[in-house]
Amino acid sequence: MPAIPDPLHPAIIHFPVVLILLGTFVAFVAVFWRKHHAPVLGAALLTLGALGAWAAVETGKSDGGLAENLSPQAAALLDEHQDWAEHTLTLAAIAAVAGIASVWLFRFPRIARAVAVATALIASLASYALYQTGHRGGALVFRHGVGVTVTAPATPGEGAADVASTRQTRGAAEPD
Repeated sequence: MPAIPDPLHPAIIHFPVVLILLGTFVAFVAVFWRKHHAPVLGAALLTLGALGAWAAVETGKSDGGLAENLSPQAAALLDEHQDWAEHTLTLAAIAAVAGIASVWLFRFPRIARAVAVATALIASLASYALYQTGHRGGALVFRHGVGVTVTAPATPGEGAADVASTRQTRGAAEPD
């Protein structure tokens, strides 16, 4: 049985990224194609994306203690990342509720289509906020090294089993 990753935030964040982006695409499809459960699929993806965004925000808050002794630039970037994450969560939740409302209003096609257009537009805003969040999160990791553990490289004399056990204890999946 695989162990739960520690920290959990980097493992969680990819789910809302995929679900919100895919939900946005399906929400646009559902504006024009109301058959074959496209609106239901869009609403479901956006709902799961919003739930994933909530999990990402919560794990980000709980893993926030890992970002210690930051430079002023990294601390400001972390604050921006957190703010954009909250915006993403809010917009994704609104898009999910609008998507569900669009499905419920199937008996009123004109109103349902208008709500579907609103869903697609709000989901687009959620996708933009998601981009901004990810851009800042990536900069924290790749530019400032937040959450990155630096260890000494393996010496040439170590056997393959020693290198594998070292990588496993570090929790890093490095290519060979």
